[in-house]
Amino acid sequence: MDKVVHFEVAADDLDRARKFYEDVFGWQMMHVPEVDYTMITTVEVDEQQMPREPGAINGGMYKRGTPGEPTSIVIGVPSIDEHLQKVQAAGGSVAEAKQEVPDMGYSARFRDTEGNLVGLWEDLPR
Repeated sequence: MDKVVHFEVAADDLDRARKFYEDVFGWQMMHVPEVDYTMITTVEVDEQQMPREPGAINGGMYKRGTPGEPTSIVIGVPSIDEHLQKVQAAGGSVAEAKQEVPDMGYSARFRDTEGNLVGLWEDLPR
């Protein structure tokens, strides 16, 4: 069974959204200007930046690409290529093709049969 490993918040105003989640929930924000992405830490992490608390996940924030683009979940899978084929066979569609996240893994996004935008994550082999 594949599990939710990450979440992503789409924001119109990144500074405003970062401040909101810091103030309301105490989450830590680390903006990565090279990719215009903010890493969100919701729980303490270990040396590999993985949550120490079983079942907990951290997330990220990015500039909203289209009006109404929602926050999404990211599901960890062993093979994005295989899962994108499964998505299409089950009636979903590829929203963003597989792309490398240097030194970390690969990401992609799809739309399910209800139009929901969902992310996929594949770790680099260790």
